[in-house]
Amino acid sequence: MLTSKQRELLLFIHQRIRETGVSPSFDEMKDALDLASKSGIHRLITALEERGFLRRLPNRARALEVTKLPDSAAPSAPPRGRGAFKPSLVSSGAGLRPEAAANDVPVLGRIAAGTPIAAIQNEIGRVSVSPELLGAGEHFALEVVGDSMIGAGILEGDTVILRRGDDAQSGDIVVALVENEEATLKRIRRKGNSIALEAANPAFGTRIFGPDQVRVQGKLVGLVRRYN
Repeated sequence: MLTSKQRELLLFIHQRIRETGVSPSFDEMKDALDLASKSGIHRLITALEERGFLRRLPNRARALEVTKLPDSAAPSAPPRGRGAFKPSLVSSGAGLRPEAAANDVPVLGRIAAGTPIAAIQNEIGRVSVSPELLGAGEHFALEVVGDSMIGAGILEGDTVILRRGDDAQSGDIVVALVENEEATLKRIRRKGNSIALEAANPAFGTRIFGPDQVRVQGKLVGLVRRYN
């Protein structure tokens, strides 16, 4: 028997993973359940683990697996708190219907903080992505190395899907070319005449550049994550 909060959290996690392939952050879970602190989420997750409803995946940030649902669960009716899931940029290729996985996107290399531009210019493979995710435009993919964007749900080993182009709004996650020498996956912020490239990991600092030092190469539209 689950408490109402345990059940609500379990369904929220299940719905989020089903929609995006990524488990929600503790902040998102806290907001979804209208709790005052993350310690309450820790207690709920521990209780769900002990009852066999959840499993934490080792060596993966933000990685939870729903192992079962309560008999009375209605997955189509997830909680609708202020942090409940809304469609976002990040999606997963896992579990795509065979007829939907029709578009092959070229994988142009691996990207980490300060990747030389030459390292992402040659096709090293292809990945099948749902047309519903891609939309219009030309797309390419990059394999992620490092953990500078883990706070945005982007983990090492993920394949990010990007729409090629130089138009990006402040707050978008982009591949940026810095001083025509290095490429990096970061969140872009425009501040007056300056451009900030922000990591999503406090271990990495924000870098500030002039407007002529950064060129956007593509904007994040999704990601593919493979589970072993």
